[in-house]
Amino acid sequence: MTTWTMFNFQDAASPIMEQLIFFHDHAMMILIMIMTSILYLMMNLIKNKFINKNLLNQQNLEIIWTIIPMIILIFIAIPSIHLLYLNDEINYPLLTIKIMGHQWYWSYEYTDFKNIEFDSYMNQMISFNLNSFRLLDVDNNMIIPMNTKMRILVSSTDVIHSWTIPSLGKKIDAIPGRLNQLSLMIKRPGIFFGQCSEICGTNHSFMPITIESTSMNLFLKWINSF
Repeated sequence: MTTWTMFNFQDAASPIMEQLIFFHDHAMMILIMIMTSILYLMMNLIKNKFINKNLLNQQNLEIIWTIIPMIILIFIAIPSIHLLYLNDEINYPLLTIKIMGHQWYWSYEYTDFKNIEFDSYMNQMISFNLNSFRLLDVDNNMIIPMNTKMRILVSSTDVIHSWTIPSLGKKIDAIPGRLNQLSLMIKRPGIFFGQCSEICGTNHSFMPITIESTSMNLFLKWINSF
């Protein structure tokens, strides 16, 4: 059972990730139907000994096997384009967070507040306990409020990094000299892990991301503690 769950998505924690999982299931159903139809036709061709001499130059058949794939592609393309637009849409964010990638750690700056910025390093093996996650826990979590529209600005100071949180369906490159942005909203409280998804050097595997989603009241208390 553990091996099988490795091929599944993580539990969705954002509306975008939910839609991505729905689209994955939608595309997989279409692929299964296509594969089933092809296997059925192949079995019929193998078992059937009759030959239709009028099938060699059949205009109707050409039209059918041109139109059917076109219709299938439309059923895949429409939800795919819809998701692409939803991913890039940023509607009146209440909070803006700037994220900078370094070799090999992340730094976070809450630009709506004064002097709230910190670095986030991976926890060393010495500081581990029974509740720690190896190669995923950091010393300073990125704390954000749930059910709040946010804008994330991502860049880098040295090489190309990639800020990725699988359970939120978010992945964006951190490129030196370029400021990329994405929208983010988390539906439930919890701790969500990610890692740099760009090969950025020798310690690429030791550059985790940890997001802690809390209520707005707890988030404001954390802000006031600085």
